[in-house]
Amino acid sequence: MDSVKPGKTYLLRLINAALNDELFFSIANHSVTVVEADASYVKPFVTDTLVIAPGQTTNVLLKTKSPAPDAAFYMLARPYFTGMGTFDNTTVAGILEYENPKNPENAPLFKPSLPAINATNVVANFSNMFKSLATNKFPINVPQKVDKRFFFTIGLGTNPCPKNQTCQGPNGTKFAASMNNISFALPTTALLQSYFFSKNGVFTADFPDSPLHPFNYTGTPPNNTHVINGTTKVEVLPFNASVEVIMQDTSILGAESHPLHLHGYNFYVVGQGFGNFNPKNDPSKFNLVDPVERNTIGVPSGGWVAIRFQADNPGVWLMHCHFDVHLSWGLRMAWIVLDGKLPNQKLPPPPSDLPKC
Repeated sequence: MDSVKPGKTYLLRLINAALNDELFFSIANHSVTVVEADASYVKPFVTDTLVIAPGQTTNVLLKTKSPAPDAAFYMLARPYFTGMGTFDNTTVAGILEYENPKNPENAPLFKPSLPAINATNVVANFSNMFKSLATNKFPINVPQKVDKRFFFTIGLGTNPCPKNQTCQGPNGTKFAASMNNISFALPTTALLQSYFFSKNGVFTADFPDSPLHPFNYTGTPPNNTHVINGTTKVEVLPFNASVEVIMQDTSILGAESHPLHLHGYNFYVVGQGFGNFNPKNDPSKFNLVDPVERNTIGVPSGGWVAIRFQADNPGVWLMHCHFDVHLSWGLRMAWIVLDGKLPNQKLPPPPSDLPKC
């Protein structure tokens, strides 16, 4: 229970620390002003309901009522989910109360109205509210031209159930998850270590730039839902390349929102929409003026999202779904960003006393 003073403005720092749930969050009879997302300022906007994906952060301003109401107010959080599997739909609660209530024993306790668990339209409208400040004091550097373009499908799939195991996928199969139908396997030797010391046989630099077998991504799913399993494929980028990635949700085993997180970088969310991405029409609608800067973004359920970033941080960087269960099923890939020409554009060596994997 949190006690507040009337007529004050409070900064609330929020993070979704759940393993497998995007969350709606609301405070009864109160609105908040969103001012930050993933450690980047945004154009302030007012909302009654927040949507936060696992790993995402946001700062909001809460302006309390004056005079103090003779009441208390629930702060509630509940999952947003559109998939086909089972999940925990528990609503968690805290209570906001004002200091020195006049009649605390009989004060009413108000409850906010949260969106439906599958309210994708609410999530989309909320996500579209985010814009960067894009001012002289807080400029942005969204790539206007693109050197490398990628199209990644994001979704679930299946694999044959291993012998002597019980699997919970459709028709006794084993659940899997993939990007461009590649279910990524973490090697026993660290990727960064293998790359820096040029160790062969740990990974291959042939992650597909686009799906190997295109299909109607958000329409009727294909009959074959098997994914390529147990491979460690990476994508190699020249230093300082400007990169655009379209991430497309698929309907295989049900359309579902996937919060994608990129290590080592922030990126700009330049566009998003429902259905299949249209490479002829959709890029003309991209926001290259004040797109929000983030490190985690939800790929819309039954839709797509477009991001851009400048590959100016050499090293090996994972990009993965922030649902822990999907991560364990292989919904991840890795970028290798090559060194630049200058000394400060090169990957530094590991410390001499660092234990090797």
